Amino acid sequence: MTEQGVRWTAEQVLALAPDAASHKAGSELGAAGPWSETGSSDEGAVWGLCKGSGSSPYRTVVDLADPGGPAYKCSCPSRKFPCKHALGLLLLRAAEDGAVPRGPAPDWAEQWIKGRRQQTGKEQPVSGADSTRTADPEAARRRAERRAERITAGATELEQRLADLLRDGLATADRDGYGTWDETAARMVDAQAPGLAARVRELGALPSSGPGWPVRLVEECALLHLLDQGWLRRERLPDGLAATVRTRVGLPGSPEGPPVRDHWLVLAQYDTSDARLTTRRIWLYGAHSGRTVLLLSYGAAGRTPEPTLPVGLTLEAEVSAYPGAGQLRGALGEQFAPPGPAGMRPPGVTTPEAVARYGRALREDPWLESVPVTLGRVIPTPAEDSWQLADADGDTALPLTRTAGARPGLWRLVALSGGAPVTVFGECGHRGFTPLTAWPEGAGEAVPLC
Repeated sequence: MTEQGVRWTAEQVLALAPDAASHKAGSELGAAGPWSETGSSDEGAVWGLCKGSGSSPYRTVVDLADPGGPAYKCSCPSRKFPCKHALGLLLLRAAEDGAVPRGPAPDWAEQWIKGRRQQTGKEQPVSGADSTRTADPEAARRRAERRAERITAGATELEQRLADLLRDGLATADRDGYGTWDETAARMVDAQAPGLAARVRELGALPSSGPGWPVRLVEECALLHLLDQGWLRRERLPDGLAATVRTRVGLPGSPEGPPVRDHWLVLAQYDTSDARLTTRRIWLYGAHSGRTVLLLSYGAAGRTPEPTLPVGLTLEAEVSAYPGAGQLRGALGEQFAPPGPAGMRPPGVTTPEAVARYGRALREDPWLESVPVTLGRVIPTPAEDSWQLADADGDTALPLTRTAGARPGLWRLVALSGGAPVTVFGECGHRGFTPLTAWPEGAGEAVPLC
């Protein structure tokens, strides 16, 4: 499908906003008033001049056909991507027929568009250091062995720390505070095992975290012990499970196997951040393969990761899977058309089927927090001091996670339902269900909830 057939909704555009301030400011620029010389091309470019506080208007151009998702260029000083002017331009195009007419691009837009597409169309050269590593497999093998030795030493030390905790009793975990766990996590970082370090930090946050914390601490200690033992005995594991253990410990992996070409529906996109890193998660569903895959990307704190894929659209592209038993992560490869209208939604299951799916996944990956699930014909219903999704055609329900109950998306879901059944995509795990996207009964656009 060409860009001429693509029409984004305002909700899909605003889902690109990097923060609440950009969401608000972009909404205010979604009318024709400040804009002039707007235009668009059949290949997926949109441009325009936006009046600002200075004497010269800001030059804004968006390339919707960029292989990594929408790309943006604006002469404003903002460091956010997309800036409020790019959001406003896309909103103008979504809201008003004829406000962004077809036509040739001005020179300033054409130069950037051509330069961008030439750059993304070329294979990036390998740096000297990387090419040296690739050309010397023996050196790469020795580096991998040295790292494995460090991880083994770290896992052995961590096993001793867990044994000490259980021998001395859980009361010591509450008394010692976070400092001991932080020191242990730092030693796992030194051992080049970031996955172990992250789980150790989670342990440090559990003591005195609320009613039932000793039970949660024992559970997490058991999972960490299982991961340690999996690493120390990885040669005895089946290949798929061994690959999962390596991933969970923190060893980098690469996509392998033949890429799958499909029309991928963008199910959900959301970011999580800490003081050092922003992680973007994008869920895709293959219309023909029936596969659900997760795209992960990262950005330094304060920087928005790429790509950005609007929820509810589809893109024809290739996706390659990462190794590991039960692993859903994939890598986005070549795209053959810009994102376009979906005209579909994933098939839904009942709440008991969702729980069973999570149980089956745990057999292949015991450390799995949740699995992607689409629930069909469920109704958001209050349940004491929380909410649940109840089967409209049965007597079962899934509780929402505590974090989902505190998000504004819950009220969008309730309003969308109005007491009627809806289709909801989200993540189902041992803490409950986190809704990410919903569709009304019958026809209707996807509504992002995160």
